Amino acid sequence: MSRSHKANHYGTLVERKAAERYDLKLDRCSWHDAKRPDGTLVEIKAAMYRHADGQPGTFKLYDQYHEKLRAANGWYIFGVYRVRGQGVEILEWEMRHSSRLPRLEWHGGGNHRDAQQGKMSIRSIFQITPKV
Repeated sequence: MSRSHKANHYGTLVERKAAERYDLKLDRCSWHDAKRPDGTLVEIKAAMYRHADGQPGTFKLYDQYHEKLRAANGWYIFGVYRVRGQGVEILEWEMRHSSRLPRLEWHGGGNHRDAQQGKMSIRSIFQITPKV
């Protein structure tokens, strides 16, 4: 399984856990993953706590999708995970309005989505390092 395929697999597992935890209905499209019971749109972002090479994970956002979520008054759910067997263990959760993100530096890297990419460190969302 390729690295990007694994990330997609783990991200999907985090989405399912977020849907259960926050009572969301999964409703995937390019710029959001779910809806709250009141119809509010939610984008779920996952970051591996630490990669095999020891580097901490990051949350990746795309400018055009972020702007759509902002225009829809949507929310983000951030989940930090580690791999456990065939699944994931969520270490930390945060639900945050799309207007309350740290300042993002947009750059290339999202060309396959016709968008600019911004990366956020785990620490930019969580005040403390997740417990492992």
